[in-house]
Amino acid sequence: MTVRDILLLGNPQLRVECHEATDPSEIKRMITDLKDTLTQAQESYGMGRGIAAPQIGYNKKMVYIQLPERSFSLINPVIIWRSPENFEVWDSCFSMDAAFFVKVKRNKIIKVEYFNENGEKLIEEFSDDLSELLQHEIDHLHGVLCTDRIISPKDIVMKEEWAKRHRTIGIGM
Repeated sequence: MTVRDILLLGNPQLRVECHEATDPSEIKRMITDLKDTLTQAQESYGMGRGIAAPQIGYNKKMVYIQLPERSFSLINPVIIWRSPENFEVWDSCFSMDAAFFVKVKRNKIIKVEYFNENGEKLIEEFSDDLSELLQHEIDHLHGVLCTDRIISPKDIVMKEEWAKRHRTIGIGM
């Protein structure tokens, strides 16, 4: 098990445009590190569903998603279509130490083209909370954080206050 440190807001590596992942052995190692780090973070924070490679210091276009019903990797993901319908969601991030939440606007449905760990090219449609999650994680691959997408400066809430008022609403991570 290899748990990597999660880079925190302010670290310049989080603002870099990532490169495509092409080396199969490197991809396999990074997927293991992403999975192990996400699993540990989920246990520590009691929340979170995904992690992107730049959050653990890898400048590669890779995302790992871990849900109760499904876990999967997205290698070199590209959002190829976005629905015109949007929705607002409270978002947080392990790179913000999940200390606060920001309200952002996301597309209700997206289509993502990506490669899985077997090198198969897939196109998959994601809606609602998964759409929001994938937009959050793919943003990381382009140096964009959820704080960049905040609707208003008034839409920042500390974790404790969010838990009191909004706990039933899904989060990004």
